[in-house]
Amino acid sequence: MTNKRQYARTLALIVASLLVVDQVVKILVKTHMQLGEEFSLIGSWFRIHFIENEGFAFGMAIGGDTGKVVLTLLRLVASILIGWLLVRWVKRGTRRSLTTSMALIFAGAVGNLIDSCFYGLIFNESYFQVATLFPPEGGYAPMLKGRVVDMFYFPLFAFDWPAWIPLIGGGHFEFFNAIFNVADAAITIGIIWLLVDQIFIAPKHSTPTTNTEPSVGE
Repeated sequence: MTNKRQYARTLALIVASLLVVDQVVKILVKTHMQLGEEFSLIGSWFRIHFIENEGFAFGMAIGGDTGKVVLTLLRLVASILIGWLLVRWVKRGTRRSLTTSMALIFAGAVGNLIDSCFYGLIFNESYFQVATLFPPEGGYAPMLKGRVVDMFYFPLFAFDWPAWIPLIGGGHFEFFNAIFNVADAAITIGIIWLLVDQIFIAPKHSTPTTNTEPSVGE
């Protein structure tokens, strides 16, 4: 029981740490950069490029104000379900590989949910200006209509297509041109971890044994 409580505290610390880092980075970007502004950290390979998106990870969205509210509510429901499942798994002693991956997904979902729910209330616009936290005139949008702040830009390599190639000739290509945040990264790593767990680790723990009690791997 003690080990289970210690592990639960460790997971809570992981989730809390990710949320703090995610929000600190977003607030720093929002209060120090204009929308579309960019600066380089490591050459042209690693850049901070400030954008805002209306929807899920990597800019996926449904158009219009109604779509924005729907996406925020879906994110809220998903966060509640993931949190409930995570608590249930921890109480049952589910394999730590599985619960850790779910903790990352939960932290990422809540991180972006905070933006969607509250950023419209606590920030003014970033168009042609640096936003202010808690502006006296109020925020740029009502509750549930905030935009998610993204900033990490990792174009691993880029090149121009030869002009003789049909349709795409002369065009510019960048590999991995998505702009994302800490929460998006946590969700992505958590999902990859979960898939690896189910493909490579879970089968090893599903081998029938003579023990009638269900065994849960550590």
